[in-house]
Amino acid sequence: MKLKGAIDCLREGGIPSDSELTELLHVSDCCEAEEYLFKSAREVRDKIYGPTVFARGLIEASGYCKNDCLYCGLRRSNGKAERYRLTKDDIMTSVCAGYGMGFRTFVLQGGEDGYFTDEVLSDIISSIKDRYSDCAVTLSFGERSRESYRRLREAGADRYLLRHETATPEHYARLHPKEMSFGNRIKCLENLKELGYQVGCGFMVGSPYQTDEDVLRDLRFIRNFKPHMAGIGPFIPHGDTPFKSFHAGCVGLTVRCLAIVRLMVPDILLPATTALATLSDEGRVRGFLAGANVVMPNLSPEEARGKYSLYDGKKNTGAESAEGLAILESEALSAGCRLSMSRGDHADMRKY
Repeated sequence: MKLKGAIDCLREGGIPSDSELTELLHVSDCCEAEEYLFKSAREVRDKIYGPTVFARGLIEASGYCKNDCLYCGLRRSNGKAERYRLTKDDIMTSVCAGYGMGFRTFVLQGGEDGYFTDEVLSDIISSIKDRYSDCAVTLSFGERSRESYRRLREAGADRYLLRHETATPEHYARLHPKEMSFGNRIKCLENLKELGYQVGCGFMVGSPYQTDEDVLRDLRFIRNFKPHMAGIGPFIPHGDTPFKSFHAGCVGLTVRCLAIVRLMVPDILLPATTALATLSDEGRVRGFLAGANVVMPNLSPEEARGKYSLYDGKKNTGAESAEGLAILESEALSAGCRLSMSRGDHADMRKY
């Protein structure tokens, strides 16, 4: 097998040449090299976490955002977006329901909404922690100051997700408005790590203007930064953005990126993203088979789910019923995994 040496190099902690990595990214679906890549990724994952998929309860808190990112349906210039904002009571009700279903990690996510000040978020975080001390709280509210991140950490936040989107500054500038900078995004990630968060970064596969060299920079960035988590999903266009006419990213390329990242950073926590499930009915299963071990079913109030429209056709993987969880469990089992509702901390930070 031509690329076996490159895959073994990754597995042993090395880095293949750029040409080998590029070739590996573009092998055919289900070919011998891809199967060996996925098998290697699963073996590395299972050695650390076992064949386990951790379920986190996702609560999408706000559809408002001050930013104008060109790819996102929540961008401030999108006058067609249905804006909404959950109250503290809404969030606590969703957490309470999720806790009763067995969830022990809750992910609070939203646009960069000025309503969610440090005081407001700190109150919500501390309330969750006071009531459910055995749970982890993950935040994803974009770029904030170091002082803000410190205050939220002190309130009890355990993790923070902030996708870097692309590790190429020039590419970053083509995806974002002028007031946003690649340097600030990376500084935020560094601040989060220094403050003791379990930190997640990540990138879109197949985003507009992305080249193979950009993907290689993303892979190298993740290897060097060593995040605790990485959200890697395909780009999906939204009809009310400047990128509405661009093609969606490739599912096959996305899952190969997941497998490569698993080999580069063996103890990383990798979601099989909602975007994967949106592009393919088998998307989550393919992610698990490529070494992913996280899934984030939606616990948001039902009336809010369709309004959190990052891209067109978003699949709202609700777990508000036993049937929803049964589907996720079935998908995990079909990939040889078991579904766990535990905290699912990073291997270096396990508490429960």
